[in-house]
Amino acid sequence: MTIHPHDLTPGKIAESAACKVHMLDPVARFSLRAHEPERKAVADALELDLPWYVGDVAKTGETEVLNLGPDEWLIVAPEGQTDFASRTVDAPHALTDISDRELTFRITGPRASDLLTLGCPRDPDSIKPGQGRRTLFDSATVVLWRDGENDFRMDIWRSFAPHAVSLLALGCAELAAE
Repeated sequence: MTIHPHDLTPGKIAESAACKVHMLDPVARFSLRAHEPERKAVADALELDLPWYVGDVAKTGETEVLNLGPDEWLIVAPEGQTDFASRTVDAPHALTDISDRELTFRITGPRASDLLTLGCPRDPDSIKPGQGRRTLFDSATVVLWRDGENDFRMDIWRSFAPHAVSLLALGCAELAAE
């Protein structure tokens, strides 16, 4: 069965005693690029903390900022919060709204980490709760957030989501059968 990316809706994807996979509601999502000298000015203008170390996450209210690289951050905010783009920043930077590009899946349960290893070369257990990393899931680039011991979020490009849904649902069932 072929799933079209636009046919995916928030809600349950798969569920077993091993783990649960849900597609989350849409969020506002921005890619931010800024070099070190401009970092403080950009952070002040956007009224956000920009974490220093790759993988670290900072929260300001309901907005999360994940450091993806030395000059790259992912900003996730409640849907409709697009005022970042309208704020005046007197420093060179790039801020791009990527909200429509990606979907987010929540993977929870006692075998959530095992489910992710079915398609992810990075050991999910090496990511501490409260951190995130860019990685792959069966050749698709994803951002993997670890919100708790057995609680992960996976941001994936919309076009790859049907493939990921198939793998996650199959893996969820297989882990429950062990």
